[in-house]
Amino acid sequence: THGEEDSFEFITTYRTCRQQVRECSGGGDHHEGMSSDDELTPTEVTQFQKSKDNVLEDSRKIFEDVHADFCDIRKILLKFQEWKEKFPESYCDAYISFCLPKLLNPLIRFHLINWNPLENFTDLEEMPWFRAIEEFSDAKNLPDSK
Repeated sequence: THGEEDSFEFITTYRTCRQQVRECSGGGDHHEGMSSDDELTPTEVTQFQKSKDNVLEDSRKIFEDVHADFCDIRKILLKFQEWKEKFPESYCDAYISFCLPKLLNPLIRFHLINWNPLENFTDLEEMPWFRAIEEFSDAKNLPDSK
């Protein structure tokens, strides 16, 4: 998270500097939000890439000390499916359908931290974590006889 803050601060500072340069040079034809990243200098690109690499490196350590059964969305959902099948009353009393989004949120964010749809487009539906959630959702709709 420290790397994310540094990256955000760098980008915000950089944008402010560019805006001040445009105002001083009389760049009156600029439309906010229409800037191009081509305006970045090689030093700034390098600094941004370094910040991004730091964030990615830190993210790899997030689940370092977590048991494999609790950092894999599919395995977590299987445990909930077993609970639902073995103890349906307890499962319903725990309001699991309301808890799962909050439980899975950090895991999904972890999987999406390096996802950039503008660089390497991958449909969310094709991602393994998405398919696991989709399968779990379909399993919840199956009749009890299955």
